[in-house]
Amino acid sequence: MRAALNLSIDDYRNSRNRGEQVMLDEIEIADAMPTAETILLARERIARLSESLAELDPKTRRIFLAHRVEGLSYGEIAQEQRLSVSAVEKHIAKAALLVTRAMEGWWP
Repeated sequence: MRAALNLSIDDYRNSRNRGEQVMLDEIEIADAMPTAETILLARERIARLSESLAELDPKTRRIFLAHRVEGLSYGEIAQEQRLSVSAVEKHIAKAALLVTRAMEGWWP
């Protein structure tokens, strides 16, 4: 949606620079605001995700979030947590399974 809007703005600027007249009546701009239903569903998914993360033991949660949110590699996490890469893989797999099961049926 954003890319289409940017392209239309670029096209407008280019036509203006070439001296062409642009009729604003011909331009249609889509409303990019999410609907109330979309907002409600997103809030429900976030609440469900927060609940599932809270069910994880603290170490597994830290490892999972370090990988998924902070973007750390398994090796970086292993070094930081003083674990083997295999142990990090197991923690992330455990967390991913729990989160996936908790989120089943919540995708639009």
